[in-house]
Amino acid sequence: MQHDASARNTPSGRLIYLVGPSGSGKDSLIDASRAQLTAAGVEIARRVITRSAESKGEAAHGVTSERFEEMRKAGAFAMHWRANGLDYGIPSQVDQWLSEGRHVLVNGSRAYLPLARQRYPDMVAICIAVRPEVLRQRLLARGRETSEEVEQRLARNAQLQTGQEPGVHVLDNSTSLEMAVEGLLALLRQERLLD
Repeated sequence: MQHDASARNTPSGRLIYLVGPSGSGKDSLIDASRAQLTAAGVEIARRVITRSAESKGEAAHGVTSERFEEMRKAGAFAMHWRANGLDYGIPSQVDQWLSEGRHVLVNGSRAYLPLARQRYPDMVAICIAVRPEVLRQRLLARGRETSEEVEQRLARNAQLQTGQEPGVHVLDNSTSLEMAVEGLLALLRQERLLD
């Protein structure tokens, strides 16, 4: 992304890139901290996902695969990736918010993290970690996958956790949601993104 000389003097917001395994509570954490983040001027991007609007999960904008591809070709996404058989897109509006000096929180993908870092080198990456037994309970309670699929997810997550990338803050969400919200807000204050 190129910036002209005049753009360098304008304030620039930072991307807050939240990742974690399915069932780690990213959506719950975003929802529970939404009021405080919004009051502090942090924008929260709404993802576009190729699943039906009736599906359980985050309040994403559900579209068909065909519509997603049309949007991608039209430049509607600042970032996009494919995971677990679905396409995910972060609207290009985040770039507008960042250029206006606003910080933006996105629900990202661990696999896409290196590309996101290239595009937003000063971003704050946060990985939600959950103890395996807690994650197993949450995934089973969700009812989206079979027991076998849940165990496969847990095995993949264990592999990813051992290779935790440097420069990624780890936020534990194994206990209460309130504690995770406090942890998130403290981390953002530490990064000087909140007062």
